[in-house]
Amino acid sequence: MLKEAVDSSLEHLRPWLPWAHELPMPLEATVELLRGFRGQFDLGQEFVYAIFSPDESEAIGGTGLHTRRGEGVFEIGYWIHTSRAGEGFATEATAALTRVAFEVCGVERVEIRTDPENAPSLAIPRKLGFVEEGRLRNAAHGRDGTPLRADSVVFGLLRAEFTGTPAASVALEAFDAAGRRLL
Repeated sequence: MLKEAVDSSLEHLRPWLPWAHELPMPLEATVELLRGFRGQFDLGQEFVYAIFSPDESEAIGGTGLHTRRGEGVFEIGYWIHTSRAGEGFATEATAALTRVAFEVCGVERVEIRTDPENAPSLAIPRKLGFVEEGRLRNAAHGRDGTPLRADSVVFGLLRAEFTGTPAASVALEAFDAAGRRLL
């Protein structure tokens, strides 16, 4: 099912999803990718999540809190399969992760970087109260550091700005590994 959800519709996202350069992958490689995500999660290095349909019968996308921007900062990334685009899944996931970043993890800043040509992706941080901070030219690179000549629009939200944003009011339940409620 993951292979079906991550098919050629991701072609335009390859500069933004470093692991997508090898897609579609054989099952064994997909299992290793997921194991790596799980290991990084358990070590507190990266927090990658799948996005499922409401009935949980289909993987429709992915999201994550990424630590690549330094201490006290998370970057949120997201993608949705084209067949489910426009249904609000990425907005809902981004709002939830924004709350978790500030209220559970205690970071000072959350960033979102997106392709300036991707209007639906640009709309998400705007809807949630993020501030558009600027455009980085030729900022995306391949896994090996090769420039991909892709620009990036940077959005940021600071802890002090979070209260009162649409992201702060999203309904959310969050639990730790022992099942204790966090939010």
